[in-house]
Amino acid sequence: MARLEYGDRIGKTAQIRVGCSALIYDATREKILLTRREDNGEWCLPGGGLDAGESAEEACVREVWEETGLTVAVVRLIGIYTTPHRITVYKDGNRNQYISFSFEAQILDGTPGLSDEVTEIGFFTPAEAAAINLMANHRIRIEDALVGQPAAFIR
Repeated sequence: MARLEYGDRIGKTAQIRVGCSALIYDATREKILLTRREDNGEWCLPGGGLDAGESAEEACVREVWEETGLTVAVVRLIGIYTTPHRITVYKDGNRNQYISFSFEAQILDGTPGLSDEVTEIGFFTPAEAAAINLMANHRIRIEDALVGQPAAFIR
């Protein structure tokens, strides 16, 4: 593969955004919580963008609560994902390259529920997750989490 120059990777119209996602196991640690996005119908880990003035951990806790109604605590950092070759294009034309922190989180309180951003929610085994329309950049986050290494992945 030819080496891409910086401008070729994100283009002149893409913005850098910082985001987070949470990998949440069920009580047996055999299944992972996934949500189906309202905007594109794909399944993903709960998460979203950081707001000004908050840490990545705070954003993760807030985003999980907003999307699922669950109160969680961050347990560990799984990885940092920069994906300079992947641009997310939204319906409104916004183009973003994300720098995402993926965390393992533990449920403290609540029952999983739907929100304005989530049309379905459920716990899936890794094999079940592999068979659904899961966002490609979230597949690698799940694979990395299942490795269980103590050090965070940097991708």
